Amino acid sequence: MARRILSVDLERRFARGPTIAARFELDLDAGEVLALFGPSGAGKTTILRCLAGLDRPDRGTIVAAGQRWVDVAGGVFAPPQARRIGYLPQGSALFPHLSVAANVAFGVPGHAAPEHDDQIRTLLALLGLRGLERRRPAELSGGQARRVALARALARRPLLLLLDEPLSALDLPTREELRRELRAQLERFGTPTVLVTHDRTEALVLADRVAVILEGAVRQVGPTADVFARPADPAVARIVGVDTLVPGTVRAARDGLATVEVGGRELVAVSDLAPGSAVLVSLRPEDVLLVPAGHQLDGLSARNRLEGRVVAVEPLGALVRVGLDVGFPLRALVTRQAFDELGAGPGRALVALVKAPAVHLIAVGPPPAEAVGAG
Repeated sequence: MARRILSVDLERRFARGPTIAARFELDLDAGEVLALFGPSGAGKTTILRCLAGLDRPDRGTIVAAGQRWVDVAGGVFAPPQARRIGYLPQGSALFPHLSVAANVAFGVPGHAAPEHDDQIRTLLALLGLRGLERRRPAELSGGQARRVALARALARRPLLLLLDEPLSALDLPTREELRRELRAQLERFGTPTVLVTHDRTEALVLADRVAVILEGAVRQVGPTADVFARPADPAVARIVGVDTLVPGTVRAARDGLATVEVGGRELVAVSDLAPGSAVLVSLRPEDVLLVPAGHQLDGLSARNRLEGRVVAVEPLGALVRVGLDVGFPLRALVTRQAFDELGAGPGRALVALVKAPAVHLIAVGPPPAEAVGAG
């Protein structure tokens, strides 16, 4: 039996403004969460609104499970109510004059029918809203209001759930709590979801796959962990939080490992790039382990051991970003406790340990013709 697929290939143009283009697919039978991730103004919400039927693309198609929602050339444009979507916009958009139960019931087709009462009660219980049925939106906390809005979106039993910055309006403690809760709820219901977010942690926690959007274009699509660990180009690397991005040259390659010269040092990376290739070396700060200079390194498996000195310290709450000079600029992210134990103030001599799989090489130039196949 053929799997149901959401296929998106669209372009939305704005007069004297940007052109937003998107092409991606989502397996609707897998119940996956796809994050449209990127900075504010990149075009993420425009893409979501085109999926919802609230914006009309100027070119392209949207096909969901064989149903043609949009075909600009063919003059097809299905209205929102014909698309079997659940839509949660920024802000909860609840009806202020209706109770919690009535707001959720409004999402159910034929919501006045008494046979839907059990469905509504089940949803309220699953989303932790039991006992709040008669409250009005003004009597709810921010987190409770978002749960009610999610319940209303799910009440349609949608083919596709669309979430626009689902946690952005909440304070930090509530956002952190609801992030984990929302992931659990999405797994429980198994409804395929497209969500918009500019928050890296939100994308990492909530999404199975991510589409990185920059300046109106999809730059990379793939499993979330892969995209964050192995960005396709420098722009994506910066968006996903790569702090170390320095030029280098592949000097040798053998058995799936490449030796890269960068800043007068050598790094070993998992790569099949040929010797002579010009690269950018991409390192995430959380993949860098710091130990004191002179520390016994026996038993540690990291191939890359870089001696250097601390040149910058940036407190980040429970974490600290440490900048080092190891022949090239390198940043590490450590806990406050680890920072204190290392005594990692400016000038402190440390050794940075990095495993070969954590060193990602972005090709920026081909090797010389005579170098291909060397090594």
